[in-house]
Amino acid sequence: MDQTTLPVLERIAAALERLSPPAPSLAGLEQADAFIWHPGLGRLTPVAHVAHVEMGLLQGIDRQRQMLLDNTLHFAHGLPANNAMLWGARGMGKSSLVKAAHAQANLEDGRPAPQGRGRLVLVEIQREDLSTLPDLLALLRESPRRFIVFCDDLSFEREDADYKALKSVLDGGIAGRPHNVLFYATSNRRHLMPREMIENESSTAINTAEATEEKVSLSDRFGLWIGFHNCAQDTFMEMVRAYARERSLPIGDADLVRRANAWSLARGGRSGRVAFQFIEDLSAELSARP
Repeated sequence: MDQTTLPVLERIAAALERLSPPAPSLAGLEQADAFIWHPGLGRLTPVAHVAHVEMGLLQGIDRQRQMLLDNTLHFAHGLPANNAMLWGARGMGKSSLVKAAHAQANLEDGRPAPQGRGRLVLVEIQREDLSTLPDLLALLRESPRRFIVFCDDLSFEREDADYKALKSVLDGGIAGRPHNVLFYATSNRRHLMPREMIENESSTAINTAEATEEKVSLSDRFGLWIGFHNCAQDTFMEMVRAYARERSLPIGDADLVRRANAWSLARGGRSGRVAFQFIEDLSAELSARP
């Protein structure tokens, strides 16, 4: 080989090596109890402080709260548990409940466990990274810790084939779902896909019933299916009062109710998110008073 060619080839090889993604690693798993999965980096990025709402502040979802908390605590203590889908109305606390259940499971004598020593690790995966979910689960399978892999606002659109990969993962394939991993997801859609997508798939299929079943059956892979619905006026006020008490806001109940109603009317709806946003605005206003 020409001696002038060898350095060029070595530089090309080095450049290609730098461009190739690093091998997935669990390095740093002992640093925290929550992580974000970055497949491009091949690693989990620690989250020191998860932005979560205390379990007691999640009002109007008592049944849903108990169902998910029981499932999460069972898993944290090594008992059988189900993958969970939280679906329904926007702003009613679906993702907040997942994070609150994770925090609750990691309490020791009523206090948070030291970082990296909690019973459960929460791993957030972005919707656009679902195709790498099998790689993530293969990585987590090797760890002695227990994980909840969480995807917020999960849904699929036309020409989106990732649902097949997710369905395969939920089924477990021939290897089975890792015993130390659960998958939690939230969605505004009951069946994760728009109705027209299911209907269009059915209209072009040889067997329309089978095509529809293929789409809808993804939701059936979640053993725990928890619905959230729009809240009534009294439930909305329970949420507002709970936040106001937690912050010890100096305001009378009648004034609080009047202002909360005006806020919800301006927003065009009532939900836990709207209640929290109202309290944020009210807290700032009351704090700014001389």
